[in-house]
Amino acid sequence: SMFVVGVNEHEYKPELNIVSNASCTTNCLAPLAKVINDKFGIIEGLMTTVHSITATQKTVDGPSMKDWRGGRAASFNIIPSSTGAAKAVGKVLPALNGKLTGMAFRVPTVDVSVVDLTVRLEKEATYDEIKAAVKEASEGKLKGVIGYTEDDV
Repeated sequence: SMFVVGVNEHEYKPELNIVSNASCTTNCLAPLAKVINDKFGIIEGLMTTVHSITATQKTVDGPSMKDWRGGRAASFNIIPSSTGAAKAVGKVLPALNGKLTGMAFRVPTVDVSVVDLTVRLEKEATYDEIKAAVKEASEGKLKGVIGYTEDDV
């Protein structure tokens, strides 16, 4: 079973022997998708993550068993990659199963990642209404899970 805090952790049962807290990207994406889906409904969406390098990537160019892009040196290249985060969101939020797709870029930084989520909504909403919904969640039921700022960070 897969769980994301703020999304479906209430479904955890002690008799489960193996659990997953999902990936860092899923933990970023799922709470945001939940807020937007609960308030406005999501018909479909595309997520793009810009993700720092990880220990599984090559330090210098070399062969990769996965694909040719995986053989590029992580600290010198922006590397397009696949991500399972969009599918994982469908596991923790069944209402979104099959509605999201995603892609990733591995970038030569040692820390920080960002997710860009573009969705088609069931209900009309302005940008300000979407921001208000996310801000409200960050100050309420998802405080400590979602952070919200309008500062130039």
